[in-house]
Amino acid sequence: MKTVRLNKHEEKRLLQGHLWIYSNEVDTKQTPFAHFSSGQLVDFEDSRGRCLGRGYINPKTLLCGRLLTKDPEEKIDQDFFIRRIKNAVSLRQALYTKPYYRLIYGESDFLPGLIVDRYGDLLVVQITTAGMETLRDIVIASLVDVLSPSAILLRNDHNMRLTEGLPQYVEAAYGEPPRRQLIEENETTFSIDPWEGQKTGWFYDHRENRRQLRRLVAGKRVLDVFTYVGAWAIQAAVYGADQVWAVDSSAPALAKCAENAELNQCSAKIKTIQNDAFDQLKLFAEEKTQFDVIILDPPAFIKKRKDHPQGFQAYKRLNTLALQILTKNGVLISASCSHHLSEQDLQQVICAAGQTAHRDIQILTRGHQGLDHPIHPAIPETDYLKAVFCHVT
Repeated sequence: MKTVRLNKHEEKRLLQGHLWIYSNEVDTKQTPFAHFSSGQLVDFEDSRGRCLGRGYINPKTLLCGRLLTKDPEEKIDQDFFIRRIKNAVSLRQALYTKPYYRLIYGESDFLPGLIVDRYGDLLVVQITTAGMETLRDIVIASLVDVLSPSAILLRNDHNMRLTEGLPQYVEAAYGEPPRRQLIEENETTFSIDPWEGQKTGWFYDHRENRRQLRRLVAGKRVLDVFTYVGAWAIQAAVYGADQVWAVDSSAPALAKCAENAELNQCSAKIKTIQNDAFDQLKLFAEEKTQFDVIILDPPAFIKKRKDHPQGFQAYKRLNTLALQILTKNGVLISASCSHHLSEQDLQQVICAAGQTAHRDIQILTRGHQGLDHPIHPAIPETDYLKAVFCHVT
C-alpha cells in the first residue's frame, strides 16, 4: 500500500482513538495528494514514519482520510468486514430480541462511511464515502455471508456523497428489495417504503424515547409535529392516548401514517393534518386548540456550525409556539437531531421559550439515541440525538 505521512504533532488525535484525518494534517511535500486516487486504501504514518493505521483517502475533500484499523498488518478484505459485521450483530442481538435495528453505525462500529439498517430479512445500506464505495462489493458479499438476507437495498442518495465526489443513486444490490416492508418497534408494527422514504426508510434512533410515552399519554390529547410516517403518533395511540393529531407537510408521509394507524388498529384515534409545522401551530393558537402532550421532533435545523445562531432561534420559535397551546400541567417532548445543538443548548432553547410563553417548566428526564447507535468516545459527532421531556405549568 501507499503511505500517507502526517505533519509533525498531527497524530495526537488518532492516538487518542479518533479515526479521521484532515487534509491540512497531511505532509503534502512528502506525500502529495496527486499520488492518490479517491477511495484508495493507504497506510497512515506520523512525521517520524511510525505507522498509525490503515484506511482510505480521498484527496478531494477536507476530511480526507479515515482509519479502518490500527493494525498495520491487517488486510482490508472480506474476512475483515465479516469480523466487523459479526461484532456488530453480536452487540445488537444482545440488546434486541427481534431483527429490527441499526446494524452498523459508521465510525461507532469502526466502519466509517457505512450505515446498515436491518428490517427483518431486508438490509438497507448507505455508503457515504469514496473509500467505502470502492469496497462496496466486498461489503455486500460480507453482509450476505454473515446474515443471509433476502435482499439488500443501496440507498446511496445522501448529500454527503456529493462532497465526496460520488454519484447519488438507489438500487438493489442483492435479491429483490420490496417497495413495502413491515417492521416492529416497541409494541407497534409499521409499514415503511425503503426505496422512497427518508434516509433508509425509518428512524430507529428514537426507539427508547418513544417507549417513554407509555407513562405519559394515557387518556390525553396528543399532538405529534413532524410526524413523518407516524412513529410517535401511533405509539401514543397504542399506549392509550384518547386522540392524536399528526402534522406533516408531506402528503405521502401522512398516507403512510394513516396506513400504519390501520395496521395498529388505532385509526379512530389518529387525525392527520398536512401543513407547515410553524403555520399549523399558529393556527391552533388562533383557534384556541390545546393539547395535553406535544411532541416536537423536527429535522435538523443546524446542519453546519455556522448555522447555529439562526437554527437556535428556529428551535426557540418552534418550542414557544408549542408551549402556547399546551394545557396546564401538560407535557412537552422536545427533540433535536442536530449535532451542533448540544443538550445544554436544547435546554436553553426550552428555558427561553418558557420565558417568552410565560410558562414554568420542569424537566422530567432526558433521552438520547438508542443503544443500536453507540457513541464513539473520541468522536463527538457520533453523539447527536437528544430529547427533553418537560412538565409545564
